[in-house]
Amino acid sequence: MLISEFIDYLFLEKKYSKHTVAAYKSDLLSFSQFYQSEYGNDELSEVNYSQIRSWIVLLVDKGVSNRTVNRKISSLKTYYKFLLKIGEVAYNPLAKHQALKAPKKLQIPFSVKEVEDVLHDFMDNRDFESVRDRLIVELFYATGMRRIELVNLKISDVDINSKQIKVLGKRNKERYLPLLSSVCETLKLYLELRSDLINDNTSAFLLLTKKGVKIYETLVYRIINSYFSKASSKVKKSPHILRHSFATHLLNEGANLNAVKELLGHSSLAATQVYTHHSVAQLTKVYKESHPRNKK
Repeated sequence: MLISEFIDYLFLEKKYSKHTVAAYKSDLLSFSQFYQSEYGNDELSEVNYSQIRSWIVLLVDKGVSNRTVNRKISSLKTYYKFLLKIGEVAYNPLAKHQALKAPKKLQIPFSVKEVEDVLHDFMDNRDFESVRDRLIVELFYATGMRRIELVNLKISDVDINSKQIKVLGKRNKERYLPLLSSVCETLKLYLELRSDLINDNTSAFLLLTKKGVKIYETLVYRIINSYFSKASSKVKKSPHILRHSFATHLLNEGANLNAVKELLGHSSLAATQVYTHHSVAQLTKVYKESHPRNKK
């Protein structure tokens, strides 16, 4: 079936993350099991579009959302592009497939006040975990970096004197992000407390647990969710919403879309434009308040 070769291709050549590769593998194995069960065949190179279409119908009948179905089909489409590339198939059975219509998810960012309220709660706390958690919130909101990028930060990536930090993004692309003076101050305090950790002798990673080991993604999510649950009534409170807030607030203040794209580490403007609906709302408000014809 060449699934193993495809997974190696995604991981080694395309430089996809472990989580992304795992999702591709899960989708392919799911379809493979369906194909073998329904058609008695495990050779995915012999699949035609009508057979894939029957899998789509089955998923929809089971109540799987259109968004999830589209993701699964996207995995399958990428797999067949790979088979086409290495000459295992003569055509991609999904070449003309039209994605199912899916409602756009509206990600509601935190307000500036909600972020400020969370940061204010840290003011009098100077123990290791409190300072680390404050630094995590500040780094997300001041740079817009992704959760996995934050987890993998190393001490050597930080340049407090130059007020910048190096981030390793998707597909191992490096970018340098500016740091606010307030973030640098928190960084200094954190590094002092970090050096006192009993088990911290060799770790190159910047953010650690209180046991002196590298912080992990689930803990980062819990930290953000916990602090913002006290300040916000929004349904979703996650690191991604803080990244979303960073981009939205910059655009609301007039930042250039291309500049925000570079800060976020997006490969195309299309990915960044999802944040513009909030800035358009801000522009509409300014327009209504400022246009002379609207004051009559």
